[in-house]
Amino acid sequence: MNLRPLAAIVSLIAVTSLQAQNTKPATPDFPEAIGAQRRMASTKTMFPAVRSMHEMVGGGNNFVAEAGLRILHEGGNAIDAGVASVLAAAVTEEDHFSMGGEMPLLVKMNGKPVEVVSGVGIAPAKATIDFFNHRPLEPWETSDRKPPIPAQGILAATTPGMFDGVMLALERYGTMSFAQVVAPALEYADGFPATEVFADTLVRDESMLRRWPSSVKFFFTNDQLPKPGELFHQPDLARTLRLMMNAEAKAKGNRVAKIDAVREYFYRGPVAKEMGAYSEAHGGLVTYKDIAAFHAEIDTPRSTTFHGYEIVKPGFWTQGPVLLEMFNLLESYDLKAIKHNSPEYLHLLVEAAKLAFADRDMYYGDPKFSRIPEQTLLSKEYAAERRRLIDSSHASMESRPGKLEGYNIPMPNGKVAKVEVHDTTCVDVVDRQGNVFSATPSGAWLPAVIAGDTGIAYGTRLQSLVTTPGHPNVIEAGKRPRVTLSPTLILKDGKPVYAISTPGADNQDQALLQVILNLIVFGMSPQEAVEAPRFQTEAFYSSFAMHDFQAGKLNLESRIPKTTADKLEGWGHLVTVAGPWSNASAPVVIKIGNSVLEGGADPRRNRFIFGD
Repeated sequence: MNLRPLAAIVSLIAVTSLQAQNTKPATPDFPEAIGAQRRMASTKTMFPAVRSMHEMVGGGNNFVAEAGLRILHEGGNAIDAGVASVLAAAVTEEDHFSMGGEMPLLVKMNGKPVEVVSGVGIAPAKATIDFFNHRPLEPWETSDRKPPIPAQGILAATTPGMFDGVMLALERYGTMSFAQVVAPALEYADGFPATEVFADTLVRDESMLRRWPSSVKFFFTNDQLPKPGELFHQPDLARTLRLMMNAEAKAKGNRVAKIDAVREYFYRGPVAKEMGAYSEAHGGLVTYKDIAAFHAEIDTPRSTTFHGYEIVKPGFWTQGPVLLEMFNLLESYDLKAIKHNSPEYLHLLVEAAKLAFADRDMYYGDPKFSRIPEQTLLSKEYAAERRRLIDSSHASMESRPGKLEGYNIPMPNGKVAKVEVHDTTCVDVVDRQGNVFSATPSGAWLPAVIAGDTGIAYGTRLQSLVTTPGHPNVIEAGKRPRVTLSPTLILKDGKPVYAISTPGADNQDQALLQVILNLIVFGMSPQEAVEAPRFQTEAFYSSFAMHDFQAGKLNLESRIPKTTADKLEGWGHLVTVAGPWSNASAPVVIKIGNSVLEGGADPRRNRFIFGD
């Protein structure tokens, strides 16, 4: 593979990353570099535009993007490359996601409708309301900071979901073997230079990691954590990956049968047995039977229309339909005339977000267990009725879900003792055949409990379920938590024009709303769209731990003018102005043209885009 184009892109990103950190690169002393620096200074964006004619990969670091592009160069399609990138992320982004996590995925094969892969794990059989109502405090908890379900530790684990999800995607839409797509991840498991975010997160979570000997064995070398740039080796995980490759190699039959052998090794073979045994031996709820019972699924996406575009999301087992509800609420407004990021514009978007999130908090959950009023929630008529609740000069201070007959189980309001969540990554791929992959991998992030000698961490997504009887998202055996994870595809005339995903927990669809409006209403380029200053409301019930509701709370980046913040405060918003690049999300965008692909990579978390 010719690495020169990659090296050029990495070099540009390295230079502009200095700007993202509000530092000034040293002035070069040779004319060519001075000219390049002046040209960069004259552009509208912090990161340079990335364009290509054939294929593009976006992700959370250079290892992830390189893994996907490598597979494309070796002849794989977008799904092969996307799976390789997700697996590479599970190895190199353990600060935000690892192998025991979860992943919703949108796949658009050229000429075929969008399909969804639900790679989200399920609650174990022992996970009951009664168990969590009577559980003792965890060692790190206090009586005033005891969430219904722990935010950390082995009691918060669901079954691993991502791995079966990517294997199902590889079987159904890919062309390569597991051995081919896992090769980059295996290389990184044998050793990769630790990133700043990984090293910093390990330091942040050191005291928690030391509670579990298996995690100490995995993350510490001679009782020391890796520093940025030091090689980090994961021999247990590398061994597990090699054993799964061996299971594929020994299996008889075609490509699909061989990939099924890998899934069997993980979910009904040695990996599941060790994960189940370790969990039970250390007070966890997940058993071998729970893991063996899990299967990723193919689902139908949900969608709406806005200004001639079709916005496509995963279903109500995610928060994805929130974005659809927000677009329905905003459809009748002339947003361009209101003006981008004006006080009136921001107020309107915030109030629309509050209404959509109130519906999420009341009505969303796993449709296999709960009756979700989907058709009503996504109808234009319902949006028109809800739109009347938006006061143009007054911020709402309560959760106001729609009043639908037969539904009245509100979220429990936890004490405002917020547990910070810095989760999730994103992977987006477009290949030269026009196939598209958009995923939001997450879970099993730091601080992680490693399952014995597998090298695989348990997730903590069980905390996203509630213990309120009758609620659509109440904890039940075999149920998927309603996750925040929310990849997006945008179509026009049935063809994909944008692939977008982002980390950011509850903030994901707020950020995506703003970025998509930047693209399709205000005509920004992908890089301009992801870099533009953003808001984040927290006036909803958190999807994590305490499920706290913070009425009226609105965070603004300081690049939004003070006069705007003042006016929003005058309308009743409880405004916090944070740093210029402080928004919790960091989207990747790929714009799909007839002959050119153009990428946007958010500098807030140093996203990466590689193209060819």
